[in-house]
Amino acid sequence: MARQAFDTLRALAIASQALGFILIITLETVMGDAARPWQGWTLAAMVAAALWIALVRLYRRNKARKALARRLADVED
Repeated sequence: MARQAFDTLRALAIASQALGFILIITLETVMGDAARPWQGWTLAAMVAAALWIALVRLYRRNKARKALARRLADVED
């Protein structure tokens, strides 16, 4: 199976984590101690995005495996 030259999910994961960390640091700089709840929500959103991306990756991988197994079964018939 050919490997993609550009992995969209990986780029999305990196971008979402980078944006989250930038937002957390910016909140601390601008708001000080009042930023704690917002930082917590930002971290929760980062974790949710990472889990969503992992699930999409798993779904795509399983879909590709099933398609490969179907093609191999068709060739054997």
